[in-house]
Amino acid sequence: MAEFLMPSLGADMDAGTLVEWLVKPGDAVKRGDIVAVVETQKGAIEIEIFDAGVVEQLLVQPGVTVPVGTPLALVRGEGEAAPVKPAAPVPEPTVPAAEPAPVTVTPVPFPTPAGPAGERFKASPAARRRAGELGVDLALVAAGPDGIIEVADVEAARSETTPQAVKPRFDFAAMRAAIAAAMSRSKREIPHYYLSDTVDMAAAEGWVARVNADRPPAQRLLTGVLFVKAVARAARAYPEFNGLFVDGAFQPVPAVHVGLAIALRGGGLAAPAIHDAAALDLDTLMARTRDLVARVREGRFRSSEIADPTITVTSMGDRGVEALFGVIYPPQVAIVGFGKVVRRPWIVDGAVTPRPVVTVTLAGDHRVSDGHRGGLFLAEIGRLLQTPEAL
Repeated sequence: MAEFLMPSLGADMDAGTLVEWLVKPGDAVKRGDIVAVVETQKGAIEIEIFDAGVVEQLLVQPGVTVPVGTPLALVRGEGEAAPVKPAAPVPEPTVPAAEPAPVTVTPVPFPTPAGPAGERFKASPAARRRAGELGVDLALVAAGPDGIIEVADVEAARSETTPQAVKPRFDFAAMRAAIAAAMSRSKREIPHYYLSDTVDMAAAEGWVARVNADRPPAQRLLTGVLFVKAVARAARAYPEFNGLFVDGAFQPVPAVHVGLAIALRGGGLAAPAIHDAAALDLDTLMARTRDLVARVREGRFRSSEIADPTITVTSMGDRGVEALFGVIYPPQVAIVGFGKVVRRPWIVDGAVTPRPVVTVTLAGDHRVSDGHRGGLFLAEIGRLLQTPEAL
C-alpha cells in the first residue's frame, strides 16, 4: 500500500492546506493524474499522483493544514489485494491553529514581471480595446505576418486562453512575503555574477514571420518561444547551469525544465516549469507556453510545474525594458533574462545597417560556474538564435 504524501512545492515550503479531493475511495488512478488541490500563497495548486492503483483511503479532510510529507491518502497498487481492514491507522490531522503557520511555496526569483519569455508586442488600438473587453492578455496573442496584433488575432486567441472552472485563491500579502524570503535567501547565500550579450535577431524575426505567414492566429509562434528553446538547448550543452544546489553540492539534472517567469493578475509572480523544454519542437513548446501562462494567471497550476524548474527564463520585453539582471531562485543556479527587441546600428559585412537586436543576460551561481563558462553559455544561446530553423 503506497502512501500519497503532502508534496513539497519548493525548498521553503513547510506545510500545505488541502482544499479539495478530486478522487474518492475506489477510484483508479495512474501516474500524473490530478487528485487533489492544495492551497499556497500562489493559489490553488493541482496535485498530481506518482503511483498507479486504486485509492484505498483518504486520510486528510479538506480544510486541514498538514506538514510536508504527511500521508494524505493510501493507494493500493495494481494487482494488490484489498485489505479486509484499513492497512494503516488514520493519522490525526493537524487542525489549523488560530494563527495558521505560513504556507511556504515556491516563490519567484525575479524583481521584475514578465510575459511568456519576452515578446514585445505591437497591437492596433482596436485590438487593444477588444483585448480589454474580452480579458485577453496581449502577451499571449500571436501577431500577423506584419508583426501587428489585430482584432481578429485577439478574438482567435480568446478561445485558446479562456480558462475553465477557475478558482483563484491568492493571498497577495503572503505571496510578497514568500518572494521576499526567497530573494533574501538568494542574495544572502548565492554569490551571483552577471554577464550580458547582444544578439542579432534578424534571422529569428524573419524566420518567425515566414512561418506565421500562412497560419491562423492560434497556431502562430511568438519570438519569445525561440528564447525558451535556445536557453534549454544551451543548458543541455552547459549542464553546470541546469540543476539544483542542495546540501552544499551541485546536483545537475539531465532534463531541462525551464521555469517561465509569469506576472500574475493583481500582482506577484510565479515561475512554473515547462518540462523537458529542450526536447520539445517549437509548436509543442508554444502550445504548452500558452496553456501554462493562461492557467497560471488564473491561479491554476500543477504541483510538478511549480516544484521542478531547473533553470529560469525571464523577460521584460513586453514592458519596454532593454535589459534585466535576474535574481537566482534557490536552489537553482542560473537565470537568463531577455530585454525587448530594439533596432540598432549594426555592422554586417563591413557596412553599418539597422538590425533588430536583443540583450541577453545571465545571473550565475559562482559556487557552480564562473564567468568564462557563463560567457560560453551566453554565446551558445546567441548562436542558436541565429539558426532558428534548427531549434
